Amino acid sequence: MTRRETDLQTVADIRARLFALADPAYGDFQAGLMPGIPRERIIGVRVPHLRALAKELRGTPTADAFLAELPHIYYEENNLHGFLLDSIRDFDACLAATERFLPYIDSWATCDGTSPRALILKPDVLLAHVDAWLASDRTYTVRFGIETLMRHFLDARFLTAYPDAVAALRSDAYYINMMIAWYFATALAKQYDAILPYIENRRLDKWTHNKTIQKAVESYRITDAQKAYLRTLKIK
Repeated sequence: MTRRETDLQTVADIRARLFALADPAYGDFQAGLMPGIPRERIIGVRVPHLRALAKELRGTPTADAFLAELPHIYYEENNLHGFLLDSIRDFDACLAATERFLPYIDSWATCDGTSPRALILKPDVLLAHVDAWLASDRTYTVRFGIETLMRHFLDARFLTAYPDAVAALRSDAYYINMMIAWYFATALAKQYDAILPYIENRRLDKWTHNKTIQKAVESYRITDAQKAYLRTLKIK
C-alpha cells in the first residue's frame, strides 16, 4: 500500500469514528446555528466527543495524515482539524499548519474553536500575520485575525494600535462585524479607559457600535455604572 493510500485509509477511519459518534438530533440543531453549511455536511458530533478524539489522536502519525488531508468534507472534520492544531507545540510548524487551514474554514464555530496555543510563542511574528489576516478577502480569515487580537493582545501585550486596526475594518459580512463587536465588548471589560473613546467617538459603523454596547451591557465584567453610561452612547 502506498503512503497516499495509507493516508486516505487513515482519513476514512477517522470519518468512520465520527459517524459512530453521530447524534442526528444534535446535527439538526447545529445546522440551525450555521445556515451556510448544508445539513448533509454535518454529522452531528458533540464538541466534548470531538475534543476527546483530538486528545486521543494528538501527536500520532494518524493525526499528521489527517492534518495533511485538505479540504475535508464534513463540518466535524474541520472542527477536529482545528482542535488538533492546538497539539502542535513548535511555533513555525503551528503557524504553517494554521495558514494552510485558514482558507478552508467555512463556519464561525470552526473559526472560534481553532486557537493554537503555540502561536503566541512569538507574538511579534504572529502580529505580522494578523495584519495579513485582517486584510484578507476571506470572512473567516479576517474573523480569526480579530479573534487572535482578542485572545492574546488585550492584557499585558495591549497597544492601542490593535483596536485601531480592528476599528478600521469595514465589511458587509455578518460574522466579521459580530466579531468586531465581540472584540470591542471584551476590550471594554479589560481596557475600559483606553477603549471607551472608540465608542464615544463612533469609530465603528452603526450596527457594530450598537452591538458592541449590547454585548458589553450583557457582560458581568462591566460595572453597573459603566453599563449605564454605555447605554447613553447607543446610536439611534
